[in-house]
Amino acid sequence: MNQTLLSKDIFILAIESSCDDTAAAVLHNDQVLSNVVANQEIHRAYGGVVPELASRAHQQNIVPVVHQALQQANIDKNQLSAIAFTQGPGLMGSLLVGTSFAKSLSLGLNIPLINVHHMHAHILAHFIKDPEQTIPEFPFIALTISGGHTQIVLVKDYFDMKIIGETIDDAVGEAYDKSAKMLGLPYPGGPLIDRYAKLGNPHAYSFPKPKVDPLNFSFSGLKTAILYFLEQQQAQDPNFLEHAMNDVCASIQKTIVDYLMEKLANAVVQTGVNRIAIGGGVSANSGIRSALAQAESDLGWKTHVPKFAYCTDNAAMIGIVGYLKYLTGYQANHNVAAKSRLTF
Repeated sequence: MNQTLLSKDIFILAIESSCDDTAAAVLHNDQVLSNVVANQEIHRAYGGVVPELASRAHQQNIVPVVHQALQQANIDKNQLSAIAFTQGPGLMGSLLVGTSFAKSLSLGLNIPLINVHHMHAHILAHFIKDPEQTIPEFPFIALTISGGHTQIVLVKDYFDMKIIGETIDDAVGEAYDKSAKMLGLPYPGGPLIDRYAKLGNPHAYSFPKPKVDPLNFSFSGLKTAILYFLEQQQAQDPNFLEHAMNDVCASIQKTIVDYLMEKLANAVVQTGVNRIAIGGGVSANSGIRSALAQAESDLGWKTHVPKFAYCTDNAAMIGIVGYLKYLTGYQANHNVAAKSRLTF
C-alpha cells in the first residue's frame, strides 16, 4: 500500500448495479459516510428478477441515488478522489447502466475510475471500518453465499484469493427462493423461510444432502427432493402446509445450514485455516449466523459475520475495494467493459 496515500483524506464514490438494486455509497478512507440502496419492487409480481425491467429501473434510479449518497455524506462531487463501480458478474443490462455512469462521471471530474469484481467486494466488505463488525486476519476462509454464487475462497491478502470450492449447479440463494416458491411463498422467499424456520421444529422432516466433492456444493437434487416431498404430503393432505409450514421451513433451513457447515469444516481441515468470514445475501440468514457462532464456541473457529447492511448487494462493499485498489495506485482504463461473467 502507498504509505503517503494512507495519511490522506480519500473519498470514494461507489456504484453497484449488478442485479436489481441500484446502490451508491461514499467512503472516507475505509469508513462509510453514506450507503444508499433503491430496491425494485416491480419484480415481486413476476416471482423473480426480470432483466429488462431491472436495467430500465437502474436508468431511472441511478442519478437520484448518487445525488442522495453525496448529500448524505455531506461532500461535493469535486471532493471525490475516485469512482468505483461493479464491472461484473451480474445482469448485463444492469451492469451497463452503472458502468456507463461511472465512466462518464470519472471523465467529467477527471478522477480515476476503478472497476470492482462483485464477489471480491462481498469478501472485502469485512474490511469496512465499522463498530458492528470485526476485521479478519489473513489468511482466512470466505464463504460467499448469494442468489447467484456459492463459493469457498481461501483469502491470503486483499487481492490474493483462490476459489477452493463452489457449487456445481445452483446457488444456495436460488435453492432458498425456489423452495419458497414451492411452498407458495412470495419472492424473494429466502428471508421468509428463515422467518418461519424460527417457529418450527428443524428435526420434523429429513431431506437428503447431495454427495459431491468435499469442498463443492450441489443444490439441484435438494430442490427436487423438496418438490417430491411436498407433492406426496399434499396428495395425502391438501391442507398440509397450513399446519406444517413452520416445521417444513425449519427442516429445509437445517438441511442447508448443516450442508454449508460441513463444507466449511472440510475446508478448515484441508487448509489448516480456522478463521471464517461469510458474505453475500444469504449471510443475513439467522440459521447460518447461529451455526457459525456455535462453531466458534465448539470448534474454536474465529468467525466474522458482516453487518446486515453489507450482506445484500450494496455500494459500500464496492467502495472499500475501490479504496484498497486506490491505495495501490491502480486505476482502470476507460475502455474497461461490463461483463456478465467475470473471472474470479
